[in-house]
Amino acid sequence: MSFSILDDKLWFPPAGNTTKDGLLAIGGDLSKERLLLAYRKGIFPWFEDELPLWWCPDPRFVLFPHELQVSKSMQQVLRSNKFQFKINSSFSNVIHNCKTIIRHQQGTWITDAVEQAYIHLYNHGYAHCAEAWLDNELVGGLYGVKLGKVFFGESMFSLVSNASKFAFISYVRELMKENIQLIDCQLYTSHLESLGACMINRSNFLDLLKTYIP
Repeated sequence: MSFSILDDKLWFPPAGNTTKDGLLAIGGDLSKERLLLAYRKGIFPWFEDELPLWWCPDPRFVLFPHELQVSKSMQQVLRSNKFQFKINSSFSNVIHNCKTIIRHQQGTWITDAVEQAYIHLYNHGYAHCAEAWLDNELVGGLYGVKLGKVFFGESMFSLVSNASKFAFISYVRELMKENIQLIDCQLYTSHLESLGACMINRSNFLDLLKTYIP
């Protein structure tokens, strides 16, 4: 299959019409309406040279919250009260750290436009963040989008060892209290696999979205 070119109209091609590596479409914008439509359809943005690229890979990397795995070492970190956990207290700082920490390493897909688009989603109650604080300083965290019973994770950062894992584990436990049934991790990482994430086929993922998002 080949990818589509988006215009100003609010639409996406069928999620299965991707290239082999999962690229679905190029172009469009980062309006609140387009981003929310994308997530509902199992599509997420990833940029290259300021150009919006829209993806829906197969298979899909996800975490079912009840399958969260916490190692003995992380259990000790959680019990130590080394970090303080907060939710949505510093969204703009979380996304900015995600942007700059990744850029320092291998470049980043979080452009200035992406940063502002997700802050806009946060201001409208769709984007959320989880934070790890140490001695009153933000040292780790993650952000994503919540729709229905699904949390779509976007990016995380860590300035101190175990800070992002602490934030992630703590947030998954909070999401379970909210009856979140699925966490979209998008693409494979060994970091998230160690916490219980797994691959499922795209059709199964899309069926779950239909079930869990009104």
